Amino acid sequence: MSSPRAALGVTLVLAASLFFGVCGPFGKVVIQAGLTPIQVTWLRICGVGLIAVAAAVVPLLRLRGNGERLPWRALVLFGLTAIAAVQAFYFIAVERLPVGIALLLEFMGPIVVVAWVRFVRRTVLPRAAVIGTLLSIAGLCIVVEVWSGLRLDAVGLVAGSAAAACQATYFLSGERLTAKVDVRVLLAVGFAVGAVALAPFAAPWALDWSALSSQVALGGVETTGLVSVLLLIGCTALAYGLGLSGLRFITAPVAGGIGYAEVVVASLSAWALLGEALTVPQVIGGFVVIAGVFTAQRAVSAKTVSDETAEAAVTKV
Repeated sequence: MSSPRAALGVTLVLAASLFFGVCGPFGKVVIQAGLTPIQVTWLRICGVGLIAVAAAVVPLLRLRGNGERLPWRALVLFGLTAIAAVQAFYFIAVERLPVGIALLLEFMGPIVVVAWVRFVRRTVLPRAAVIGTLLSIAGLCIVVEVWSGLRLDAVGLVAGSAAAACQATYFLSGERLTAKVDVRVLLAVGFAVGAVALAPFAAPWALDWSALSSQVALGGVETTGLVSVLLLIGCTALAYGLGLSGLRFITAPVAGGIGYAEVVVASLSAWALLGEALTVPQVIGGFVVIAGVFTAQRAVSAKTVSDETAEAAVTKV
């Protein structure tokens, strides 16, 4: 029997991975239409930021009325690292390394999370959670086919490693901040900081806005770059909102392991929307990732039920 809270957390993080995964094709067709990756990322962050700010008006007014203060330093750090830097470093890595290798480096973030929790926080983790994360990494290596076209580049490797560290910050900071701050407020501040931080690199004053009116194809359906950007913004907003909400119910290491499902979804959506075929190894790797996710999910369910049972026993005494 699994804990309802843990099951809800797993469901929310898996749903977030689904929405994160389908973002790739929406962004790629706009990049092909003429915008740079950083410009697409900036539009994405600005769009989500507007939605988040609108959603955060009520909780912000409530906080002001109650005289409560926000942890501004932690919120700004979240925006700089978990929103802006993770994407900026990833695109730097993509410029210097094969996409598969850059993606693999970024998704080493959950390993950083596991190491941080185990050796810095000195928290004993369920063995199955660690096994699940390692299994997911092995599957990810197969999905991105790391054996094809590896080129070592010092700057690219450093950028990819920095992206992993920033992704780890997303899980670790998100786990702590969602316990103190309304998710809507966290997203509003985080994306506002991210938009300001990336603006000099995106150079919106030089952005080719005509690319948004260009015709693009998604799954054989003709549409415009603007529609694709709007879909990208909507999926990103849902992904962050669901993912951070899920971190209220499960730990950062387990959420990181489950997050590997994003790579599988990204591969499937690229096949369905862009016609990018999956190879046999990628399909096998996808099943390995899913096995790792399932293992991590079972670990958090068992641990949560055990903790709740112990807590109930103490209460009765």
